[in-house]
Amino acid sequence: MGEREETMSNDLSELGRLRSGSGQRGLVSICSAHPWVIEAAMERHLSEPGPLLIEATCNQVNQSGGYTGMAPKDFRNLVHRLAAQRDFPQERILLGGDHLGPFPWQQLTAPAAMENACIMVREFVHAGYTKIHLDASMPCSDDPRELPGEAIADRAARLCAAAESAAEGSQPVYVIGTEVPTPGGAAETMEMQVTSAAAAEEALQTHRRAFSRAGLEAAWARVIALVVQPGVEFGNETVEDYDPARARELASVLNRHPKLVLEAHSTDYQTPQSLSALVRDGFAILKVGPGLTYAMRQALFALAAIEEECLPPAQRSGLRERVESAMLIRPEWWRKHYAGTPEEQHRLRVHSYSDRIRYYWMQEDVRRAADRLIANFDNRKIDETLLSDYLPLQYSRVRAGLVLNRALSLIFDAIGCALTPYLAACRS
Repeated sequence: MGEREETMSNDLSELGRLRSGSGQRGLVSICSAHPWVIEAAMERHLSEPGPLLIEATCNQVNQSGGYTGMAPKDFRNLVHRLAAQRDFPQERILLGGDHLGPFPWQQLTAPAAMENACIMVREFVHAGYTKIHLDASMPCSDDPRELPGEAIADRAARLCAAAESAAEGSQPVYVIGTEVPTPGGAAETMEMQVTSAAAAEEALQTHRRAFSRAGLEAAWARVIALVVQPGVEFGNETVEDYDPARARELASVLNRHPKLVLEAHSTDYQTPQSLSALVRDGFAILKVGPGLTYAMRQALFALAAIEEECLPPAQRSGLRERVESAMLIRPEWWRKHYAGTPEEQHRLRVHSYSDRIRYYWMQEDVRRAADRLIANFDNRKIDETLLSDYLPLQYSRVRAGLVLNRALSLIFDAIGCALTPYLAACRS
């Protein structure tokens, strides 16, 4: 008889134990606040084992609203409302807060930024988020350019104390780490260096001492993962694929910490083989966000191209033009990421892997245009020949009876297809 395959429960402290077992050995973290991405993840995950982990970053969601306009409780309510609409069991949903720390307030002094960060962490935990990534790695206005590890750990402990003070019922689990990618993805250039085993071990011990000094030994027992750089990243036009040989020494750290796993950020656009290798090597939490909104954008713009083939100008949504206009009116979310000539910047605004376009989908004009695009196809099937030209993967799935030939179904399926390799890797 073969070994019985295990399925992960909502208790994320099981992740370390499952690493060496048979069955589900990893967990995908959906890092997107767009309702369509969340719905598509629910649709694709419904037949999958284990919980659905959805995380909001400090940039997307905070007490000031972030770029989505939502506080933690608002995002929680959105996710639960979408789950009810999709008949997705709410008890299978885990909510996480990503990069929770002073990053949104870096322009302030450290005391002021940390006060805001503590308020944010308390709001996340009070709203029922149970996976908390403590990220105090970013310097504030009065800090040196690179913060010492001890300072990062002490601030993480302070954030943890704030989280513990707000916990009601379920106690949160924590993710820590000093070599943390910038929230929102890499800038124009990628600085690729795999975290050394020594640095990973030092980060663990430094945080352990800081938690102990703060009287947080009980919380330290609920640290489940360390964020490290395994050698994966994406820039505007290139992807750094995972190389197991480069990360072998780093992965060996887990031999000394069997209850822990490693958390890999920026896994967007990795190949299925790379994702499976990451999980196999102990990077049991795979975070993906821009890769999903990139797939959504591809589907939306393909539908906009089909719209131009089918409808007179007066009836079209003008989605691409609305997006471009919004990005030019508010360039603060892409300008520092996209260098080059005006023509090169125009191309990157649409086609960059960094997908800064994701910051604009909920802008009022853009949202209305997307809704009109969907409405234009509400009562009509899209010609199969046009599907074949503009959405060839969805065309084959429509022909196979796997997807409805409806605009929103096609968009959800495109997102789901981008997510599928992650789900497969986690159960391989």
